[in-house]
Amino acid sequence: MSEQPLNPTPAGSPDATPPDETPTGPARTGSTAADALADATAEETTTADEAAALRAASFERARRLRMEPRFPGGPAADPAGSHHERRIRSFQPRRSRVTTGQQESLERLWPKWGLDIDGRRVLDLAELFDGLPVVLEIGFGMGEATAQMAADDPGTGILAVDVHTPGQGNLLGLADTAGSTNVRVANGDAVILLREMLAPESLDGLRVYFPDPWPKARHHKRRLIQPDFLDLVAPVLKPGAIVHCATDWEPYAEQMLEVLTAHPRFENTAADGGYAPRPAFRPLTRFEGQGLDKGHVVHDLLFARV
Repeated sequence: MSEQPLNPTPAGSPDATPPDETPTGPARTGSTAADALADATAEETTTADEAAALRAASFERARRLRMEPRFPGGPAADPAGSHHERRIRSFQPRRSRVTTGQQESLERLWPKWGLDIDGRRVLDLAELFDGLPVVLEIGFGMGEATAQMAADDPGTGILAVDVHTPGQGNLLGLADTAGSTNVRVANGDAVILLREMLAPESLDGLRVYFPDPWPKARHHKRRLIQPDFLDLVAPVLKPGAIVHCATDWEPYAEQMLEVLTAHPRFENTAADGGYAPRPAFRPLTRFEGQGLDKGHVVHDLLFARV
């Protein structure tokens, strides 16, 4: 006895199909094509969603990595955090290899000589530097020149700002080796420091040596020496305090000279209104040596706060 289908179609029904024939025709073919297209679209959508999810996860991992402190008790990854506005910055934090010596210096000396620029307090520079006059240095690279200036002039405190962790550790180590106690290393955005953490007329000078020239025209807005920056600098400088800039990038030197000359709170110390000779207290920096090797001309600018 042969098996019967569970839901047999009556033999006389218009939908009956001869036993040896397979249903064919435009309706069936079109349905198959539509199903295939739908399946392909669904697969592409799933693939796109998975890719988006992977990108989001990668971004989140990178964000958490940036936020994590590299050394417990050392410089914070993002000291000001999200309570400060988004804006164009003149620097790009980057992670580089920290040597064993730099790590040891950070772990041992940061609690004593380091501070994070968090924008949540006003620094007492007299207490921080035991009453010494204080100059602010923005961007010190690996710290060799800063350490030498500190050793050559122990009567002046240097508040050195940078975001480069190996350089921070290197400067702390150099200062410690030289026996210099007049250096403090600040980690974070110098604009936040100037705007929110320094009292009026608390600085005896500002040094900006070989800042990033941002040579492409579309990046000029990232250059540090701008009118708005000088508006932040002027109030925290004492009358007569010197703003000392140096660069080996000719177009940037021209911009520095133009911007500083135009600002009403600063006056050029050069008699001819141009560039100044390199002062004896500024040692040759590593970046300067690289520029000179390439045939660049180094320009110093010294402007007094009036």
